[in-house]
Amino acid sequence: MKKIYSVVLIFFACTLFGYAQQDAVEEESKQINIVYGANFTKNEAEYPGASIFSKDDRQVQFEHQGADLWCDVAIYYQLENRLEAIGNVILKQGDSVEMTSKKINYLGDVKLAKAWGNVVLTNSDMTLRTDTLRLDREKQEAFYQDNGTVIDSANTLTSKIGKYFMELKKYQFLDSVHVKNPEYTLDSEQLDYYTTSKNAYMYGPSTINGEAYKIYCERGFYDTKIESGYGIKNTRIDYNNRIIEGDSVYFNKAKEFASATNNITVTDTINNGIIRAHYAEVYKAKDSVFATRRAVSISVQERDSLYVHGDTLMVTGKPEDRILRAFRNAKFYKTDLSGKCDSIHSAQKTGITQLIKNPIIWNGANQMTGDSIHLKSNLETEKLDSLKVLNNAFIISLDSVSMTGYNQAKGINLYGKFIENELKLIDLVQNTEVVYYMYNDDDELIGIDKTVCSKIRITMAENDIEDLTFYTDPDGDIFPEKDLPKNSRILKGFVWRGDERILTKGDIFDEDDNNLELVVINGIDNPIDIDAEEQQRSKNDTDPINNISGQDKATDPKKSVKPKKIK
Repeated sequence: MKKIYSVVLIFFACTLFGYAQQDAVEEESKQINIVYGANFTKNEAEYPGASIFSKDDRQVQFEHQGADLWCDVAIYYQLENRLEAIGNVILKQGDSVEMTSKKINYLGDVKLAKAWGNVVLTNSDMTLRTDTLRLDREKQEAFYQDNGTVIDSANTLTSKIGKYFMELKKYQFLDSVHVKNPEYTLDSEQLDYYTTSKNAYMYGPSTINGEAYKIYCERGFYDTKIESGYGIKNTRIDYNNRIIEGDSVYFNKAKEFASATNNITVTDTINNGIIRAHYAEVYKAKDSVFATRRAVSISVQERDSLYVHGDTLMVTGKPEDRILRAFRNAKFYKTDLSGKCDSIHSAQKTGITQLIKNPIIWNGANQMTGDSIHLKSNLETEKLDSLKVLNNAFIISLDSVSMTGYNQAKGINLYGKFIENELKLIDLVQNTEVVYYMYNDDDELIGIDKTVCSKIRITMAENDIEDLTFYTDPDGDIFPEKDLPKNSRILKGFVWRGDERILTKGDIFDEDDNNLELVVINGIDNPIDIDAEEQQRSKNDTDPINNISGQDKATDPKKSVKPKKIK
């Protein structure tokens, strides 16, 4: 029994001794080591407990867990495992990181270096200059808060506060961030920047000013090498005489292309035109805009605006020769005039707007149909000038007194004249017919006029018929209501479509437009792990930014900065 007890005691003693040896080795490994001390002295009055080393023909050198430090003078506190390095200080961490300064305080237990005076931190990707820097070797992070400048092969970046994550090769810049590139400048409240990819992630009010564009956003991404990226909060791009705004806006300088998603506004700064949609593309080389998903074009005029909608909108041409096309389910609205058809073609140079395939327009309460309808604007005043309804022209309006009968006029072609945007004269020509309810001043029905002739002129006042004039052998009569059967009161080809009338600008959208489900854009309402996104982007061959060829890049990076070598 005593032997067993003795064995147990020996086992525990050996175990405790082993732990003690391990702790001693770990403590020894944490200790700052003197590699070259040169001249040695002590000054207990000023530096109690410190050993003072100064250079001879070589600088003083220390080593600590993979890092080497050189300086002119070192005040070394061995018991506290810290030192103060003064004069031409150089700190190297392997072959990857080098820091120079006038002074460094180094704490060995926590591997923390605090540097002052003309601090320069370099690696293979960049050079950082500041006056004060904290280098945390344990976390592999560097931090400054008294203005810093970072220079790499593509950009010069400055900020009041900055943090460098060595393993990620990423900077986090805060407060008055400025990026200078030969092709553009970037200013931001906060910027995360990856020194390998040269990708920047912006937070808070940010502005990029390029040679032919300006971008504003409050959250976004930008590839600084090729001048391409996107904004996802309050984004605006001034580009090619247009202002593009939306929940998410993408831009690529080399491809001369921009696109936007959700709640988009594209403003033509020259022609005062606006496009709103939930998806749009802008092509600089073609001077064109493509828009879809509840798309509407708004032509801003002096007292009124013209709204044009279609499943797809396209605006092409130079500012003086813009052409607007609305495809499929096209509709338009302005005060007292609206219409719909399969597609709309509007040319600014000629002032002609064509309604193509199954067109119908409403002027006040007057419904007009035909095989083709053209509206012409005055090029100087931009006000409506004239109207053409070609082939099978037909006008219908509900009798405003009886509210049962319909005033009608038809012919082969119709020609209308606008004065101050109000339709005043209508000429119907060839094979014209009329059915018109006539009243006295007391709104008592006189009779129903039914006439056939070669031409009819209708004079309008406040979008209502004021007078009818018949030309060339009119044939007809005014019939008492009881003497004209109901089927004789309707002209051939009559189709009343009053329930389709567009009364407000909101009526140009159908149920599908109003119930449209918007695309979910990551980053607007939910945070993004940009480190993971950056890693994925570098691997993603389908990312448009990674697929731009070298000759398309907007900026040619300079040669990499080589790290200094210490002899």
